Amino acid sequence: VQLQAYGGGLVQAGGFLRLSCAASGRTFSTYSSGWFRQAPGKEREFVAGTNWRSGRSTRYGDFVKGRFTISRDNAKNTVYLQMNNLKPEDTAVYYCAADRDRSWVKTTSSDYDYWGQGTEVTVSS
Repeated sequence: VQLQAYGGGLVQAGGFLRLSCAASGRTFSTYSSGWFRQAPGKEREFVAGTNWRSGRSTRYGDFVKGRFTISRDNAKNTVYLQMNNLKPEDTAVYYCAADRDRSWVKTTSSDYDYWGQGTEVTVSS
């Protein structure tokens, strides 16, 4: 499975972005998927995740507080992260990831098997 994340950019505080993660491979639709982010000088942290059936099981990082929504379209092999009300502290490189264990959504980066290259999000104040 190969993942490609895109959709990042520069946005003002309070704005929104939608990140996409396009996957190759027929088995992606059976994997759990997640988004992580890493800001300069900080560790990679969990943002959101969903199991293979979009909407059946989702988890979010505590800092999300209802601002982000993860979804997936298995027919298109794509996972999305809608980010609203962005804050300067959301500035980071965002990575999508896939986990072969589709049973539940994990929040630790080492549990994920495949990673995209990252897309940069910058939120100006």
